[in-house]
Amino acid sequence: MSKIYAVNHYTFIDKIVIKKRQEMCDIINEELSDYTIQDALDIGSTNDLDNKSSNYLIRNLKNIKIYKSISDQVISNNFFSKCLTKSITENFSYDEIQSMKSDVVISNATIEHVGGFEQQKKMIENMLLLTKKYFIITTPNRYHPLDFHTKLPILHWFPKKIHRKLLKLLKLEFFSKEENLNLLSKKDLITLLEIVGVNNFKIFDISLLGFKSNLIVIGKVEQ
Repeated sequence: MSKIYAVNHYTFIDKIVIKKRQEMCDIINEELSDYTIQDALDIGSTNDLDNKSSNYLIRNLKNIKIYKSISDQVISNNFFSKCLTKSITENFSYDEIQSMKSDVVISNATIEHVGGFEQQKKMIENMLLLTKKYFIITTPNRYHPLDFHTKLPILHWFPKKIHRKLLKLLKLEFFSKEENLNLLSKKDLITLLEIVGVNNFKIFDISLLGFKSNLIVIGKVEQ
């Protein structure tokens, strides 16, 4: 598997991804436009330099002075002033939290790749520990007809166990494993947020081909 979680990611597909990610950027920048944001932490950054869509959201947030990254990939580019190579589902020490804590913690298309429900819950809990003001989570909508990772239609609407068996039969072994792909619906996101005790959040969406394609959670932590 490459540094991005997708097969057949051709140039024309990357252009579509950029367009959709810019739409998400516009929503996020509008929501945060009235607030002072000094630093931003990107969760699940990729070291991929081949696709213009990679790390697109963090690169296009407005009025940020300091950029940080937590990723299970080793990030070698110099865009980020501080990087921590670690999974967002691990436990963080006090020193790691204090070092990486930022006004905004953002995760773009990462939560569907960290594992099952408990791992996704742990990810959100860690994001809350790492943010001073806001957290942002974007993820593909499970109920869009096309799965953007496999480029296959409809199969991901089956119950997850059946979906994974079908992917395995189609020789997509990597995506058949829950640890690598666990798509979420809006209802799933709300359930996760409520379980970890988040009350102050909004969920936005953008569309592709007439269907809701991506979900954007923007939450504010209680001071």
